[in-house]
Amino acid sequence: MEFTILIEKDEDGIFVATVPEIEGCYTQGKTIPEVLQRIKEAIEVCLEAEPKINPMKFVGLQRLEIQDDKTGPYFREKVMQNS
Repeated sequence: MEFTILIEKDEDGIFVATVPEIEGCYTQGKTIPEVLQRIKEAIEVCLEAEPKINPMKFVGLQRLEIQDDKTGPYFREKVMQNS
């Protein structure tokens, strides 16, 4: 079986790996090799529990910037509509 793994780095510098196809399947590690080894083990444990697997096909990643300050155009537009 083949799974897509999402690896993120948290605010403490810890790598967190998640398997989107298997609900609740995730782990963490201090290095990429460590988190990869641990996610393999987590997948094995999750599969033993006979989880529902949601097949997905990886398409890509996209970074999107959202202006979050109170002076952005979206906020001003909403304030004007509510006035």
